[in-house]
Amino acid sequence: MISLKSIAAALWILACVTNYVESAKILAVFPFPGPSQYICVQSYLKTLAARGHEVTSVSAFPQKTPLKNFRDITIHIDQSHHDEAVINAIEQIAVGKLAELQFAKEYTSLTSLLVFNNEDFQQLLHSDEQFDLIIIEVFYLDALYALGKHFNAPTIGVSSYGADIVIDELVDNVSPLAYVPAPSGMNMDRMNFWQRLDNLYANTMELLYTHLEIIPEQQRYYEKYFPNATLRLADVRRDFSLLLLNQHYSFSWPRPLVPNAIEVAGMHIENKPKKLPTDMEAFINASSRGAIYFSFGSNVKSASLPKQKLQEIMNVFASLPVNVLWKFEKTDLAGIPKNVFINKWFPQSDVLAHPKVKLFVTHGGMHSLIEAVHHAKPIVGTPFPWLLVCD
Repeated sequence: MISLKSIAAALWILACVTNYVESAKILAVFPFPGPSQYICVQSYLKTLAARGHEVTSVSAFPQKTPLKNFRDITIHIDQSHHDEAVINAIEQIAVGKLAELQFAKEYTSLTSLLVFNNEDFQQLLHSDEQFDLIIIEVFYLDALYALGKHFNAPTIGVSSYGADIVIDELVDNVSPLAYVPAPSGMNMDRMNFWQRLDNLYANTMELLYTHLEIIPEQQRYYEKYFPNATLRLADVRRDFSLLLLNQHYSFSWPRPLVPNAIEVAGMHIENKPKKLPTDMEAFINASSRGAIYFSFGSNVKSASLPKQKLQEIMNVFASLPVNVLWKFEKTDLAGIPKNVFINKWFPQSDVLAHPKVKLFVTHGGMHSLIEAVHHAKPIVGTPFPWLLVCD
């Protein structure tokens, strides 16, 4: 007769074994140099590691302090070259849709090569290591989508700026052009005939350029770095099990989504805001009428603006009866008004959570909009090309 204690012991051992078996080895690939694109998934990946999963993260932003179950493969990027490319892109994209797509091709092609030519990544690719899940940024990195088949693991795609007509293809979703505007355009969901025609043009251009220029280049990378692959790249592109979209209908417009395309806007925001640095907290509280937070995000640098524009901005700030926190990437800005606090980087969500921060002046990046909505802060928007604000 088996005793009750024996049964209890067996169940306890089974529970321990089950927990161990349920842990997974996860490969995450988010190689772009914009910090906001990695911030989109950083909390998600850290949470997976904290719950016992083994996470290998391929990115330009390794953890500052080692984390249990978390391994970094660092993509080394010359930040000064990236900043210069962004400045050039602002000028190029203003020319038209074709210039915008050419910038996307150059930017993503360079990023793909930085990953494939990374020594640590190559060692991983040719090792016997196995993964249970691949999580990858879906922004014209088509050759890297083959990692799922290479490691025989399901793939989750993450779009840090939401869905568009190209991302729709990955899970056979649809974007009816009559009421789903292209993210790169100026249209809303209610369009007249000419606006719908403009929307058709923007989407058609994007599809044609993607399939005639970007994908053929990614095809060459696919053949070079996955020489033993048996699937066509076209089939690899449609092999996603799940697509996580950094968007939400509450501040967008109604649109159809297939069941495995899920809106997850705000998943990067901590449940409880962290305490601000002492000097930052004191500066905000010093103003009886509150404070303004001014940031152009991680891709567009305030420090890169012409001197005349910087002086105009400072003149406006000096005339305000409130304090201003300004994300400025250098420390040698001359003539800073007394009511202005500059810093290279702010814990943006924590700043917006502060009750005395009354207004957010932003470039309109996706994360900035999500955080402003989450913390119920009014926005003054400064328009920039969409490829530079999809963070």
